Formats: sequence, structure tokens, C-alpha cells
Amino acid sequence: MSSLSSAVRDLQRELENKTNDLSKLQKDIAKNHQVRKKYTVQLGENELVLKELDLLNEDANVYKLIGPVLVKQDLAEANSNVRKRIEYITAELKRLDATVQDLEEKQNSKKDAILKLQQRIQSLQTSKAKA
Repeated sequence: MSSLSSAVRDLQRELENKTNDLSKLQKDIAKNHQVRKKYTVQLGENELVLKELDLLNEDANVYKLIGPVLVKQDLAEANSNVRKRIEYITAELKRLDATVQDLEEKQNSKKDAILKLQQRIQSLQTSKAKA
């Protein structure tokens, strides 16, 4: 009888640990979604800047804001910088997507493990009640 209740306590401790792990995973997923949202906004802004740069004539003046100062920049250089930024942001978005997918798979396996633990605890408590 006491070994049964100690087994239940052990399972409940294990359940608590897995629940804490699941909570951490959910926080990480939420954090990744926030970062992804930020990068998506930046990607949209940079694509808009690229479209605007494509509309300009070759001899147009382009300025870049560096701190509180506008600095004249070559159109080709500005175009190149924006394209590189778009490439970087796209790569970061792909990396974040892979990370989120991995975290969601871990989250699903934790949920399954928690469910199985809950079922084991319930069956032990049921058999304890019958005894």
C-alpha cells in the first residue's frame, strides 16, 4: 500500500518536472514568434525600400541616416546594402522557422509524455482505491 502511494508521489514529481519543461518550451516558442514577427516587418520595410530604389534614376541622390546625420550614398551601394539585408533577414526567418518547428515537435512529445504520466497516475490511484 505504501509502495503504491510512493509510486504515485514519484510519478507526480515527474509530472511536475515535465510540466515545467513544457512551460519553458512554450515560452521559447512565444519568444521565437515575437522575433519572427519583428524580422517579417523588417523584411517588408526593406522590400519596400528596394522597390523605391529601383524607381530612381541613376543620377538620383540617395541619403543614408547614420545617427542624427544624413550621409550621401551611391545608388548602387544603397541597392547592394538593401539586397544584402533582405538576404540576411530571409536567412534568419528560415532559421527561426526551423527552430520553431523543432520546439513545437518537442512540445508535442512533452504533451504526450505528460498525458501518459497522468494516465498512469490515474490508473494507480484507481487501483489504490479498489485495494
